[in-house]
Amino acid sequence: MVFTVIYDANVLYPSTLRDLLVRVAQSGLIHARWTDAILDETFGNLKANRPYLDVSKLDRTRKLMCNAVPDCLVTKYEPLEQVFAESPDAGDIHVMAAALKAQAQVIVTRNLKHFPAELLEPWGMEAKHPDDFLMDQFYLDAVELHIAVRGMSEALRNPPLDVNDVLKRLESDGLPQISAALRR
Repeated sequence: MVFTVIYDANVLYPSTLRDLLVRVAQSGLIHARWTDAILDETFGNLKANRPYLDVSKLDRTRKLMCNAVPDCLVTKYEPLEQVFAESPDAGDIHVMAAALKAQAQVIVTRNLKHFPAELLEPWGMEAKHPDDFLMDQFYLDAVELHIAVRGMSEALRNPPLDVNDVLKRLESDGLPQISAALRR
């Protein structure tokens, strides 16, 4: 049975990680979900922090992501935000509400302290760092992860990257476990 995950904005920000997470969703291992607010945060931060990036290409990437993952957008989650009013970070309440609405089991995020277990566990959810999440997927189906990384290297042309280059980028994005596992 495929389980549902919510990708937080901070894991969609780095392009290499974003590409891998979308490919994992396309593989059918998981059902990835996000909201327009999560994408607004992701792409708003990219536009603010990297003003040299072409805005039209960022907008295109956002559309391609939504087209690549069926039923990815969670809507009408706002009434559930009150459930998480005790969150240590008010800026992430919408992510937990969307996860609850989507009946997600996992929130993939780098900000684990913003998603305390005592708020998530009663709803059957947990927060996972992307490296741990990807290792879980690797243990479920290593071949699909290898296929995803191979597909990334084949798609990257400017500059062209081989599989080892992609793995180095993942490692520099703070994903040492999955990078090492995929090198074996």
